Amino acid sequence: MSNGVKTLLIILGVIALIAVLSIMWGVGQYNQVVSMDEQVKSQWAQVENQLKRRYDLIPNLVETVQGYAKHERGVFTDIANARTKYFQASTVKGKIDASNQLEGTLSRLLMLQEAYPQLKANESFLKLQDSLEGTENRIAVERMRYNDYVQALNTYRRTVFGRFISSLAGVGEAQYYEIPQAEQAVPKVKF
Repeated sequence: MSNGVKTLLIILGVIALIAVLSIMWGVGQYNQVVSMDEQVKSQWAQVENQLKRRYDLIPNLVETVQGYAKHERGVFTDIANARTKYFQASTVKGKIDASNQLEGTLSRLLMLQEAYPQLKANESFLKLQDSLEGTENRIAVERMRYNDYVQALNTYRRTVFGRFISSLAGVGEAQYYEIPQAEQAVPKVKF
């Protein structure tokens, strides 16, 4: 074999090796973005799990409070509306918005105990309040984990190759679970 043929074979071998490595890298990146997208979806399912728990507790809490605070119709109506909006929402953003609306209303509901001393002493109310507080803590933890996965995915999507690979895989930007500015203030209840 002549030196020219050997050189040509070496060049073709190097090109083939580079092509194979590039394809393997691309497949790895594709798999990574799909995995990240699934992590975001899985973590959102955990958030929804805890939100569902919250929404299951609310009717019991409302029933307990209604017995004491019959004239507080606005709070109960707002809770019912927020609960309905959550279950009707078909997108992550819609569910986040409904959940945020409910958080503010729940704060107002729990503040009613200050105006009704006999409610503070009610055993059912105290148990439900403890359950709801535990659920709110779980929601906060799951929300934080969800946002961590969203950050990882969105950061990857903003890289040079990540943008290309994620569009190839059909993976779009994930929605953060953020608390609206209005909900970050401590609620004030006046009677």
